[in-house]
Amino acid sequence: MLSRAIDQTLFASYSEDIPIFLKKIYAARGVAESQLSLTLSELLKPDFSELDKALSLLEQALTEQKRILIIGDFDADGATASVVAIKSLRMMGAKQADFLVPNRFEHGYGLSPEIVNLAIKEKQPDLIITVDNGISSFDGAELAKDAGINVIITDHHLPSDSLPKADAIINPNLKDCDFPSKNLAGVGVCFYLFSSLKSYLQKNGYFANNNIPLPDLRHVLDLVALGTVADVVKLDQNNRILISEGIRRIRAKQCAPGILALLEISNRQAETLQASDLGFSVAPRLNAAGRLSDISRGIKCLLTDDMNDARRYAQELEAFNQKRRTEQERIQLEAEAIVKAQEVSEGKFALSLFDPSWHEGIVGIVAGKLKEMHHCPCAVFAKSGDSLKGSIRSIPSVHIKDLLDLVDRQNPGLILKFGGHAMAAGLSIKPENFLRFKKAFSEAIKQHLDAKIPTVELLTDGKLEAFDISLDNAQLLADSGPWGQGFEEPIFYGNFEIVEQKVVGEKHLKCRLKLMGDTRIHDAIAFFQAPLDTKQVTVAYKLSINIWRGATNLQLMVEQISASE
Repeated sequence: MLSRAIDQTLFASYSEDIPIFLKKIYAARGVAESQLSLTLSELLKPDFSELDKALSLLEQALTEQKRILIIGDFDADGATASVVAIKSLRMMGAKQADFLVPNRFEHGYGLSPEIVNLAIKEKQPDLIITVDNGISSFDGAELAKDAGINVIITDHHLPSDSLPKADAIINPNLKDCDFPSKNLAGVGVCFYLFSSLKSYLQKNGYFANNNIPLPDLRHVLDLVALGTVADVVKLDQNNRILISEGIRRIRAKQCAPGILALLEISNRQAETLQASDLGFSVAPRLNAAGRLSDISRGIKCLLTDDMNDARRYAQELEAFNQKRRTEQERIQLEAEAIVKAQEVSEGKFALSLFDPSWHEGIVGIVAGKLKEMHHCPCAVFAKSGDSLKGSIRSIPSVHIKDLLDLVDRQNPGLILKFGGHAMAAGLSIKPENFLRFKKAFSEAIKQHLDAKIPTVELLTDGKLEAFDISLDNAQLLADSGPWGQGFEEPIFYGNFEIVEQKVVGEKHLKCRLKLMGDTRIHDAIAFFQAPLDTKQVTVAYKLSINIWRGATNLQLMVEQISASE
């Protein structure tokens, strides 16, 4: 276990009104006091290249009541971005704003030729806006343009050296884009486009001239928060502002009925919502539909204003989620069996796995679980038509999109197509090239890491004194979020004595712990943990709040537990 280093200069720079307990945590994350403010006025200004082109096109489309079609991605980020776009356009007077979401099994990812042909056949759009996709959709964008359709691409994925032929591309990761944060999720990019459009139209007198009430885009921040948390992007100050404002609205139940219905079905209280609830409870239920069928049910759940409809959609999403869990457990067990059967020399730098029975919508989650278990980049493939589709999850020391670029250059024709970002990517290969890819992938990572096997140490915020392990500090941390990728929730460690332990829910360990040298006993929960046959243990834990039958108590959320050395 490693303890985070505290930046002493930063620590000394904080105001007196910040508790010392928090000062240490902020200083260990390199966060200046100016970056702690989470008010909407602190949001970065929309300095995107090609923004003016997009705004002009959108003004024309609204003024002339053109048919506008949103094409999203089949995950929670894409779903929330689609709903933000539709709701924003409707608030701005659009009467013909619709969405079409790719089915991953029929149309592939993004603005593919297949989805463009379907759009032309079913929706006859004048303008297509992509959300959370499109930056690698060369053929689809060209097909749409050839059909006389205007195309605006909004995306956050990393572009290649060339760009699709679109009328405007809004992406903070374009080489000539001056927007300071490169960490926006797809839904964040979408929100910026439409909040910029509101200002642009207001300045041009559009709302007054057309007798349209001035839209309040704060009404979609609940969706922005959900999509941003779900996509596990880095939580810089800008993203934390978006999430914080969205969570505030959800807690006040000023949000989409669909979010409330999904919280309800996952037994989470809106009033005490944390960012982690969105990531672990709401997002997986949305994603399950996109993994097993198509995510249009999720979009309809978030789009409806009727609570009864929202509950009905939430029930359907829950059924998909149960099916997803069963399928995931099967694939995970089979994947682990393959890993165990491999030679010891294999899999140290990377894992590449394939079975023809695996579900292409589930392999991404399994890749993530394997990455956590084996601490190396993992590529898991499933059969998809005539090719294999793979999902890769990576570790911080391997930028997986850049690495795939390298593998592609060194092995022409090996990869049919790929895309992604630093920690996650997707790709397609021919079935006969699986072993060739496996070797090239592992070799490229080995070279990148200078033949040093990657290891992952749990990073903690050190030991807490007995008086710091308190409900007050747990509340302080809850109020200081949102925590997440790049602004990790604090983990502490210490030596404890197990006073009592029992298995709950068949696979989780509920225990009572006493810090060595202290008399107080704390409730604790360790998920997927068997009982220990020792009383003296070293525990890595988070301070959490447990509300049960109206009583609020401190609970230690155990991250690691092992016998004390």
